[in-house]
Amino acid sequence: MSQLPTETQNAPAAALTSHAMLVPWGLFARRIGLVEALEGVPIPQRQREYTPQTKLIEFLVSILAGCAYLKDISHGPHPLDQDLAAARAWGQEGWADYSGVSRTLKACTEETVTAMKEALEEVSRPFIEREVMLALRDRGVLVYDGDLTGRPVSNTSTTYPGVAFGWMSDAVQLGYQAALVSMHSPSYGRLWLSVEQHPGDTVSSSQAEALVRAAEARTGARPWRRTDLLRERIAQHKAVLQEAEAKQTRAQARLEQARGRLAQVEKERQRWAQEVAALSTLYRARNRPERPYSRLAQARRKLAVRERRICRRQKEMERARRWLERCRRKVAGFEAELETLEQRLAQFIEDNRTNPWPIRAIFRLDGGFASGPNLALLIEMGYEVYSKATNGQVVKAWRRRVTPTTTWTRVGKNAEMVAWEGERIANCPYPLDVALERFQTGDEKRYGVLLHYGPEPVTTDLRSWFTFYNGRQIIEAGIKEGKNVFQMHRLKVRSPAGLAIQEEFAAFAANFVRWAAAWLHETCPDAPAPFDTARPSVKQMVRVAANTSAWVIWQPQGCLLRFTELSTFAGVELEIQDCVAFQLALPLFKSCVFAPI
Repeated sequence: MSQLPTETQNAPAAALTSHAMLVPWGLFARRIGLVEALEGVPIPQRQREYTPQTKLIEFLVSILAGCAYLKDISHGPHPLDQDLAAARAWGQEGWADYSGVSRTLKACTEETVTAMKEALEEVSRPFIEREVMLALRDRGVLVYDGDLTGRPVSNTSTTYPGVAFGWMSDAVQLGYQAALVSMHSPSYGRLWLSVEQHPGDTVSSSQAEALVRAAEARTGARPWRRTDLLRERIAQHKAVLQEAEAKQTRAQARLEQARGRLAQVEKERQRWAQEVAALSTLYRARNRPERPYSRLAQARRKLAVRERRICRRQKEMERARRWLERCRRKVAGFEAELETLEQRLAQFIEDNRTNPWPIRAIFRLDGGFASGPNLALLIEMGYEVYSKATNGQVVKAWRRRVTPTTTWTRVGKNAEMVAWEGERIANCPYPLDVALERFQTGDEKRYGVLLHYGPEPVTTDLRSWFTFYNGRQIIEAGIKEGKNVFQMHRLKVRSPAGLAIQEEFAAFAANFVRWAAAWLHETCPDAPAPFDTARPSVKQMVRVAANTSAWVIWQPQGCLLRFTELSTFAGVELEIQDCVAFQLALPLFKSCVFAPI
């Protein structure tokens, strides 16, 4: 172990930490009110040596430290629960054993999760509002990305609540799906806005609206709803409904006609059956033989004709009944859809009435979300949409549009595109820009279809379209960061509340590290690399800087962080003046204050 530097050996306020970055992060967390907010979260558990809220904060700190397992808090290479310097930075007297953290997470309830989410949202709000303002100021548009990612567990596990088998990591596995939405941030590159855990069999197409609503709730901004388009769609839908109702009326008449014809044949069959019975009795009484052209034989033939006719009439009536049933189902479906559209219109009218500052916004989604109804909804909500069709039949349909004279435009090293504007896809009433992608991978060619709705003339600049859509790799990188840096590929708890808390904390941690880096850069403007930038590598900050040793020399207005010679940052000093004011750019017509610790 390193010896305390000579000049600080007599300083009683000095301490050694094995988690250097957790110290400035703790100071930052207290400055922005995070610690105070989490200390107010209700947890129905008795206090022993440490409060339940301390253990909740400890769980967040363990995620910031990149702990792969909950037991790493106590049994990892550098046990967090032994690091009193980090605890002091976070305003705690100490940390509990990992088993105590586990029991606290198990004791958390739905009320705890709700309060925790509200606390994180309150702390995050000024940062997100600032980025919204900067994005609108610099680019005039907000860019959102949405995705669904799997959280697999063991396929034989029986202790995870609410799991289901679904498609994860290119295989069918047991686990959960996390629905995530992020926004492009001018200052930080990416900010997570929302995360919601679902059973593993949840599919992307069912989550598009939820992602949009979550983004709007977190940013407090939304575009102008396209009620004009929706009104036109409703008028067209009413015409289709009227036609379906007319067809249902014809189907009902056809069934009544078939029923009447069957009844008539039944009546005739009954009359000829009675005639056959009477003649048979007469012939037996007179001992007369039944000849081929006798009255009895003719009556039997007429009866047989009616019986065969009954079979045909029954089939006719069954066909008419099935047709009527199909018409009724269609009418019921159209009526339900019309009711939904009318309710949507009423909601959108109210949204516009209460939206004095409509914005321009873009949503980028992968092909799993690109169903016709989802695209129509996003368009009506006012968004510009960039998406991709993954249905193989759609790709084949657009490939048939290509002829030997088609001109392909190179948009990447191994990618080409050809595009059409004003095209239609199934179940979407609005015209879209459609592009067919072609990728050369060795001797094989692969194809894809891009979709776009919005005012940008993307068909005239295919390279920009290709580049912008593939910019959604930023959310895929964020998902990878969450799994590999904040260890979300391992679920550390098995209670419903604990699982929800882990999802929320991991997304918040990714934002928090970026916010803290900008604050540290402002607080320590003369800091050497890699602390001399407002956007350092999150992976390096968590895996390396948050797991290396340093001396912490506490000062009246902050601390001096001096990395030991055993650290990869040996010789680096960070003097953190916690009295330095930290002021975010204020959003329009709003104010926020971060009180000093």
